[in-house]
Amino acid sequence: MIYIILFIVSFLLTYLIKNYAIKKSILAHINERSSHAVPTPHGGGIAIAVSWFVGLFCLYSVNQIEPNLFYALLFGVVISLVGLFDDIYELSPKLRLMIHALVAFGGLYSLGGFHALTFGVFEIQNIVATNLFAFFMIIWFVNLYNFLDGINGYAGSEAIFLSFAGFLLFGGDHFLVLSVAVLGFLVWNIHNAKIFMGDVGSTLLGYNVAIFTIFYANHEALDFWVWMVLFGLFWFDATLTLIRRKINGEKLSQAHRKHAYQRLVQAGWSHTKVVCYAMGLNILLFCIFYFTQSILFSFSMMLLLLYSVIKFVDKKKNFL
Repeated sequence: MIYIILFIVSFLLTYLIKNYAIKKSILAHINERSSHAVPTPHGGGIAIAVSWFVGLFCLYSVNQIEPNLFYALLFGVVISLVGLFDDIYELSPKLRLMIHALVAFGGLYSLGGFHALTFGVFEIQNIVATNLFAFFMIIWFVNLYNFLDGINGYAGSEAIFLSFAGFLLFGGDHFLVLSVAVLGFLVWNIHNAKIFMGDVGSTLLGYNVAIFTIFYANHEALDFWVWMVLFGLFWFDATLTLIRRKINGEKLSQAHRKHAYQRLVQAGWSHTKVVCYAMGLNILLFCIFYFTQSILFSFSMMLLLLYSVIKFVDKKKNFL
């Protein structure tokens, strides 16, 4: 019953936010990064955040979530608030980064740090090295998820995929709570979007993925790489695009449309087509791991498949 209620809350709240944003002209206007043609209301991520945190408190009240995971995820409130203010007032990148760093520290502290980074044949257990890595990973995931929120339904469908994949592999009612919180918003965003998520939602989702990755890796070190496979579509595109832009000598803070999904839209693909193919690729990566249970094979196949996708996209639309 709680999942139905949270879905309804997210759905109705998104509708109310949409109408309010239209009335107050709180719209995402066209810029260098845009893949949409008309100004559209944004801030729908508020509905995701409200539903998500209400659900988290419900789980905590009945002891259905581990306290350290609950407190780590709770730092996402700060991430969402910063995203909301950035959506409205356009905060300076330095201020955003500073707050993201503080939240990353708080989340790591709540989880008891990042215990070990394993590479199969050896492990890095130095707490300074592992926690520095986890600290920057959280900040990167927060920002890359925001970068990949650029077309209708893309960021939301990725979150739902990760939620269901996480539930099937690890269990945990928190995954179901996240899925229904996002689904209520996604109804308004998936096709001919009536409202966008905004930073308030995308940065929160990126933070959640980072916390899940560290939390489950602390229970079983190899699970770090499971999350790298599940989240591969997003982190691979974002990281490779960043590296290629750096090699090109571009100013990294400048808005652009060079991510693979953006270039496919420029090549003539509809938003829906891009999302459907992306989800198909996600499901394929999940099945490869689920049926082989081999981290090395799954990660290798992920790299091969995603590199092939990038080469395909390059042929459709050059990376200039």
